[in-house]
Amino acid sequence: MSDDVKERETPGSSLRNIFALGFVSFFTDVSTEMVLSLLPVFIVNLPGSGSAALGVIEGIAESISHCMRIVSGAFSDRFRKRKILIFLGYAISNIAKPFFAVTTNVFEALAIRVTDRVGKGIRTSPRDALLSESIDEERRGMAFGLHRTLDQMGAILGPLIASLLIYVMGLTVRSVFWLSLIPGSIALLILILFVKERTAATTGRKTRLLYGIRKILKGDLLLLLLIMGIFSLGAFNYSFVLLNASEAGFGQYMIPILYALINLAHTLIAIPSGILSDRIGREKVLVMGYGAFLAVTIILFLSPRNYFVALLMAILFGAYDGIANTVGRALIPRYVSGEWRGTAYGLYYLIVGMCFLIANTVFGGLWQFYGPSAAALYSMTLALISIIGMILFIMRKS
Repeated sequence: MSDDVKERETPGSSLRNIFALGFVSFFTDVSTEMVLSLLPVFIVNLPGSGSAALGVIEGIAESISHCMRIVSGAFSDRFRKRKILIFLGYAISNIAKPFFAVTTNVFEALAIRVTDRVGKGIRTSPRDALLSESIDEERRGMAFGLHRTLDQMGAILGPLIASLLIYVMGLTVRSVFWLSLIPGSIALLILILFVKERTAATTGRKTRLLYGIRKILKGDLLLLLLIMGIFSLGAFNYSFVLLNASEAGFGQYMIPILYALINLAHTLIAIPSGILSDRIGREKVLVMGYGAFLAVTIILFLSPRNYFVALLMAILFGAYDGIANTVGRALIPRYVSGEWRGTAYGLYYLIVGMCFLIANTVFGGLWQFYGPSAAALYSMTLALISIIGMILFIMRKS
C-alpha cells in the first residue's frame, strides 16, 4: 500500500475492497443499462423531442453530474469520509431511474435523467479516491481495469435482460424501467456490508472545502487536464452510435443488443489496457484510446450507413470508452498526493463534464441540421488535436 494511507493493508484485503466496489458497480450497471439501452429511442419518440433534444438532455445531465463531483470529492477530502457519500450517490440514482416509467414528455425525462446523474456525481469522485487508496501505485491500472470490467459486465447483462423482458416475456419498456429497481437495491446492500473505508492520512490541518483546487491545479496536472478537456469537447456519447444504427436500419429490438456489444468491447479491453498502462505508461495507452475514438469519427464521416459499419463503430467505440475510462481514472493519482485525491478526481470530472455538455449539444445540433458527416468532422478535428497534444506531453515528460 502507498505511504499516504492510514493503515497498511495486505494485498488480499486491498483487493477485497476493489472487488466489493466492483460488484456494487456491477449490480448498479445492470439496473442502469436496463434503462439506458432503451432510453435514447424512448426519448427521441417523446412528444416534441428529436436528436437535438437528446443531445441537450444528455449534455445537461452529464455536465451537472460532473459539477457535483468536484464538491463531493472535496467534501470527502475535507472530512475523510468516502463511503457515506458513495452510498448516498448510489441510493439517489437507483431510486430515480424507475420513474422513467411514468415519463410523458422531454421535460420530465430531463428531470429524471438529471436526478440520476446527480447521484452519480455525488458518488464518483469519492469512489475513485477510495479505489486508489485501496491499492498501491504499481497495480493501480490493473485495479481500475478490474473495477471497470465488473462494472461493464453489468452493462452487458443489463441490455440483455431488457431485451429478454420485452421480446421473450412480452413486458413493456415502462415495465422494464420499474424492474430496474431490483438490481439497484442489491448493489446498495453489498455497499453497506462489504465496502470498507480507506482514507489517506492528512497533515492534520483543517482547510476550506475547495482549498485543494489551488494546491493541485498547476504543472503537469494542469496540462494533462487541458488535453483531456480538448478531447472531451468532441467526445459524443454512446447515444449517437445507437442513433446511427437505428437510422441505418436496425430495428428497435436490436438496439439493446448493439448496446451490449459496445459494453462487451469495453469490458474485454478494460483489464488488458490497465495492465498495459502499468507496464508502458498510462499516458501512452490513453493515446491508443483516443485513436480508437478518432477511428469511429472517420468511419462515420466516410462510410455509408449499413449494418457492418454500425457494428464496427460499436466495437471501436466500446474499445475507446474502455481504455479512456480505465486509464484516465488510473492516471490522475500519479499527479496529486493522497490528501487531495478526491478533489483531483472532482476537478477532472468537472472539466470533462463541462466539455461533454458542449460536445453533445454541438454534435447533436450538427447531426440534426447538417447531417452525421458534419458532426463527425467536428469530433474528428478535436480528437486529432488532443492526440497530438498528448504525444507532446509524453515527449515533454521524457
